[in-house]
Formats: sequence, structure tokens, C-alpha cells
Amino acid sequence: MSDEPSAVDDTQALEDASQSWLLDGQGGGRQVAWGQVADTPPADPEWLWVHLDYSRPSVQEWMYQHSGLQELTVEALLQAETRPRCVPTDNGLLIFLRGVNLNPGAEPEDMVSLRMWIGERRIYTLGLRRLLSLDDLRALIGRGGGPESPGDFLVMLVNLLLDRVGVVIDELYDRVDDLEAAVVTAAGPAQREQLAGIRHQAITLRRFLAPQREALNRLSTERVSLLSGEHLLYLREAADRLTRLVEDLDAARERAGVVHESLVSSLTEQTNQRIYILSVIAAIFLPLSFVTGLLGINVGGIPGAESSLGFPLVVVGMLLVAVGLLLFFRWRRWF
Repeated sequence: MSDEPSAVDDTQALEDASQSWLLDGQGGGRQVAWGQVADTPPADPEWLWVHLDYSRPSVQEWMYQHSGLQELTVEALLQAETRPRCVPTDNGLLIFLRGVNLNPGAEPEDMVSLRMWIGERRIYTLGLRRLLSLDDLRALIGRGGGPESPGDFLVMLVNLLLDRVGVVIDELYDRVDDLEAAVVTAAGPAQREQLAGIRHQAITLRRFLAPQREALNRLSTERVSLLSGEHLLYLREAADRLTRLVEDLDAARERAGVVHESLVSSLTEQTNQRIYILSVIAAIFLPLSFVTGLLGINVGGIPGAESSLGFPLVVVGMLLVAVGLLLFFRWRRWF
């Protein structure tokens, strides 16, 4: 009797940390309770998709003891840090992918790790944060337009991940276009900060998307029973699509670099122009300051000191000197 509450608690913990779908093999499916996952194997043509929060101790214990996977496979699925890759194991495929983080308040380049094992009748996906591409897939299943087989599941999920990546890269392009137009009209520190943010985002995205491209290329060449020739063709197309997205990302980063150089050049030119104007003003006032300094030494012998016309004559003389200096600068093309 003492073990029964513990078993109930474990079941509730697993229920809270998971979402399970029983797929009907025709594009539809229904969400099922955890008890059906643990006790009822799917019957042909049905198959099971279980999504788990790998940070929960109850999930980790269940994966080791009841998932039916080898210990090394489970250890790989529960790693704290992962890199996109694909490994055949346990008569299935162990796959690690990344999706852009489009959760509210998050940065897209802070990519979400998705770990999965795909078998003939069962799929495990594990994650820590919400991934909108999985929500898209659940919506398709709810409408009857979801995957009909585990191979279809993989192909559809990969393309949904790439759809989200494409949206982020398109937004990067639009931001670069806007900043490029802004730099032409008015360059300032605000644009400089935005360009730095775009370049940082592009670099971070590429750091994860480039290995994912290699993982998809490897996946498209795997000869396993889960993947038909059509699936492999779709995966090759997805790998090619990701290659183009990475190239677009590189192009956006390079354009941001060019705009940044143009911005720096414009700001430098503005600074030089202001320094030049100040230098001209200083050159004009230098002889005038010298004259006023001489007149202000308060010793005998200053011309005009006893005359009522002394001050007006000095002012007129200084104005003539200033005009003469301006004409001289114009003649020398310094101003």
C-alpha cells in the first residue's frame, strides 16, 4: 500500500511533463493520456508520438527504465548541450535539431534544442522550451493533415523548422534594407547599434544552422527502413533549402557589414567636417585674439587710447581683418 501513492504521483508527474499523440496513419490523430502511452502499444497502422520535458527527474527515470531504448541512446537524448547531428541507433534514428526561438520576449538567435528518436511505431521528442514548429505540427494533426508515417513526421517537422528560420532571415533582410535607407538620409549612433545587433544575430544563427545543414545532408543519405526514397528526396530538398537559407544569412551579414562601413564613413565625414569648420573659425579668431590681447595689456603707448574714435576704429579694423581672412581662405580653397 505504501508504494501506491508513489506510483500515482509518478504517473501524474509524467502526465504533466509530456504530451502524447496517437496517430492514425492517415494524417490525423488524437491526444492520449499517459496511461495509454505506458500500457498500450500502438496497433498497425497507428503509431505514437510522445513529447517530453527532459529536465524533469520523472521523465529521465522513465526514459532509462521504460522507453525501450539503450542506455547510451537515452544519455544522448538527455545531454545538457547538443549539436545538430543524425545517428542510426536502436533500429531507428537519433536526431538532434535546432529551431529558432520565437517565444514572446525571447531572441530568435537563442535557438531551441530538439532531440528525437524515431522508430517504426514510436517517436520520442524531447525539449525544454516551447517550440512553435511542434505547435504547427500538432495543429496539422488536429486538422487531419499531419504525417501518415514516422518518415512523414520527420520530413514535415524539418520543413516546419525551416519555415520559421526563413521568416527570421527575411526579417533580418528587411531590417538591413531599412537601415540602408536610413543611413543615406541620416546616420547616427542608433543605426550603429541596430547594425551591431543584426550582425550578432546573423553570426549566432549561422553557428547553429551550418551544423544543421550537415546533419540534414547526412540524414538524406541514410538507408533505413523508416525512410522511403520519397522521404530521402524531400530531405535532400530540405538540406538544399537550408543551404540557401545559410547563404542568405551570410549575404545579410555581409550587407550589414557594408552598411556599417558606410555608416562609420558617414559619421567620420561628419566629424571631420565639424572639426574643419571649428579649425577655420579658430584660424580667423587667432589674429583677432592676438590684437585684443595686445590692446588689453594696460600699459602706456596703446594707439587710440586717448581718442574717442579709438574703439570704433579697432572694431572696424578687426572686422576688415576677419573679412580679409575669409577671402584668403576662399582664394586658397580652404573654405
